[in-house]
Amino acid sequence: MRRRAKKPKSRLRSIVITVILVSIGVHVVAALIAGAVIVARYFSESPAEFHATRDIRLPAKQREHKMNMAALDSMAPKPSFNDKMQSIRPSAFALPDLPKMDMDQMLPLDPSEIVSDQVSGLVGAAGIGSGLGTGNLGSGGKLGGTGLSFFGIESDGERILLAFDVSSSVVNKANRAGVPLSKIREETAALISKLPIGSRFGIVQFTQNYKPFAPELVPATDQNRADALEWIEKEWVDTGSMGTSKKVVSNPRGLVGVLELAAKMKPDTIFLISDASFQWKPPDPKKSKALVETIPWKEIKNAADKKSLGECKIHFIGFEIKPDDRREVGSIIRSSGGKLREIK
Repeated sequence: MRRRAKKPKSRLRSIVITVILVSIGVHVVAALIAGAVIVARYFSESPAEFHATRDIRLPAKQREHKMNMAALDSMAPKPSFNDKMQSIRPSAFALPDLPKMDMDQMLPLDPSEIVSDQVSGLVGAAGIGSGLGTGNLGSGGKLGGTGLSFFGIESDGERILLAFDVSSSVVNKANRAGVPLSKIREETAALISKLPIGSRFGIVQFTQNYKPFAPELVPATDQNRADALEWIEKEWVDTGSMGTSKKVVSNPRGLVGVLELAAKMKPDTIFLISDASFQWKPPDPKKSKALVETIPWKEIKNAADKKSLGECKIHFIGFEIKPDDRREVGSIIRSSGGKLREIK
């Protein structure tokens, strides 16, 4: 009986042992397979993988203030140095020799032209140059050194204002002299296109009212010169009358008002083209029956003196100037250090 009771227990034990052995065998086989797979990975090439990643770039933060300041600095004219090096005693160094120039290419001076120019400059009242004709107008805007030339008047300056009387009397006299306002427009465009970058310029046309290119003198940058040439092409008045528009400034004071505008611009050189016959609306209508009358020369001199314009040279280019007006204009020109040229 006892032997029969032990048989089930031994059978159960053998079953458990068998299950354990089988489990251990399965794990051993799985471990061998896993090890083989892992070892095989080192010897087999990995497949190519392609990944598309999103490239996120943040824009650089703009420093608006610094950019605006840099743009403002770039608009300012570059400083120019015009002074010549001088010495009153021998120095420790020597300047290089001047380069050799081909003398055959230089044009000889004609003494007769020099004498005739000096004599014609003395023609007129009080030694004021006149009667030069249209043959010696020169190339408007031709630069020589640091100076410039406009209708044969040589001058220097870095703040230039061009003022044109475009009244009907000036238009008629200029046409008779063979220098119509279209020719003056061409000479003006030539002058502006050749101004140095360090200079400033302004343009104003007037009859009694006036039309300025800009309310102040602008630097002679490429953009400003291009804008001025476009203004000359589109806004130039050559009909003898100036209609009312937003660009035309009402000015009952005539030339006096134009000189007051020039005083605000602070030029050091003014080229004024006119026939020296200026009108305005009388400031006191009760004392004058006329709606328009001639401006007293005393008022013009006060507006053109050094108290108003400072050290500014006024050059006058005139057409058919009356003797009395020539004498008054000459007084203003001489006091400013300018020049007068009458085209006949």
